[in-house]
Formats: sequence, structure tokens, C-alpha cells
Amino acid sequence: MSEPTPAPRVADLLAEAHALADLAGARILPYFRKAIAVANKQQGIGFDPVTEADKSAERVMRQALRKRFPDHGIVGEEYAAHETASRYRWVLDPIDGTRAFICGFPLWGVLIGLLDGDDAILGMMDQPYTGERFWAAGSKAQMHDRHGKVRSLKTRRCAELSAATLVATAPDMFKGAEQATFARVSNGARMTRFGGDCYAYCMLAAGQIDLVVEAGLKPVDIVALIPIIERAGGRVTTWDGGSPINGGRIVAAGDPRLHEAALKMLSTR
Repeated sequence: MSEPTPAPRVADLLAEAHALADLAGARILPYFRKAIAVANKQQGIGFDPVTEADKSAERVMRQALRKRFPDHGIVGEEYAAHETASRYRWVLDPIDGTRAFICGFPLWGVLIGLLDGDDAILGMMDQPYTGERFWAAGSKAQMHDRHGKVRSLKTRRCAELSAATLVATAPDMFKGAEQATFARVSNGARMTRFGGDCYAYCMLAAGQIDLVVEAGLKPVDIVALIPIIERAGGRVTTWDGGSPINGGRIVAAGDPRLHEAALKMLSTR
């Protein structure tokens, strides 16, 4: 009877995430702020853009993972899932914020997450154009700037919605009754800003904003960001307080007291 494969060390998993981010960024940057073809993944009504930068970055990350951790699962934005019954599942979004990417705005990022069962144990967001990278594994949330200077991430205190800066990617992500629900939260906040995709969640972890409320997210949009927010001191759940690993309606707050206040306005229970 063969021995079970030993669980990989957190340090090795984090090293792999950094290597994946380097690979993806090298594939993406040659396309940024260039005239590139944009395809629509959503046939008929709607627009869900994808570029060769998205596809190439995901391919190179998948290839590296299948070589380094062949028994791990992979869930990606652009290609079919691989070995989803595995204990460890990497969750990849090669460019979170493709709309920002094709507009030339640097508010996009490479998302690399890792699930151990239903627990998000590692997360990374890399912005190769600005040289910023945010990550969390173990008990720490950290980032480095374009000069490679590393610092810890910590959310800021903000207990009251009336003092909070609220961010969402776009108003049209809210459908039907969600629009009125989001409006109640927005009207109670000190300030609301739109735009940011994954970058907004990292600014929350860095203590620059207080609250992110969104809807219609896929697992690839949020899994990598969960450890970053939580290790920095924040909270992230669905609108009804459930696990965020499957996406959907998401609320993230830097201060747990603000998170509780937002849940009371968002919960459908």
C-alpha cells in the first residue's frame, strides 16, 4: 500500500504562488496598453471580455502547477476545471478586471488562491504593471511595492457606516432588488466609489478604504482575496453571512463591527 502524499509546507505553497505570479505577469504585460483583439465570451446579450493575455497567463500557470503539484486541482477563469475532487485546489483568475485592462487602467490583477477543502489558506493578488503584490499565507498578510519593499497589511478601524468609504466595481453588477439593497448601504456611507475589481479588496486590506459590497462574483473573483482580507484583520462573507468561497453576493469590511452593521442591511434572511 503506497504512502499518502505528505501535505506541502506553507512556505513551499507560497513560493509557488510567487512563481506563478511572475510567470503570469510576464505573459500579460506585453499586451497591456496595446491594440489587442478582444473577444466576447457571452454570446448574445451582454459583454464578458477575454483577450489572449488572459488565456496565455492562465495556460502558463496551469502548466507550472501540473508539473509542480500534479495531484492538486485547478479551477480557472478561462479553461475547464482539473481534478476538482482533490484536497488542494488552486483557484486562478489570470486577469481580474479585464474591462479595466482593455481600457488601459491599472486596476486589474492576477489572482492566485488555494483551497484546502473549503478553507482558503493562501491568496495572492499581483499587479505587474505597478509592481505591487499582495499576499497572505499562514498568519500574515503582506505586500511589496515596485521597489520590492515588503510591509504588513492591516485594515483600519471604522465601526460606523456613516464614516465609511464604500467601493464596488460597477453599479450594473447589482440586479433587480439588489440595486435597492446596495443603494441603502451606499446612501448611508460617507463616500461611495466605483471601479477597482480585485484592487479594491487589497486597498481594504491595506487600510485605505473600509467596505466593499458586490454581487455576481465567481469563485475565481474572490477566493484569492479572502486570506488577504482576513489576515489583515478584516471580514469577508456573503450578504447573508455565509462562506464567500463560492462567490455570489459579497461584503468585505476592514472592521468587524462595520461588517456586522453592513450585514444587517444586506441580509436576506
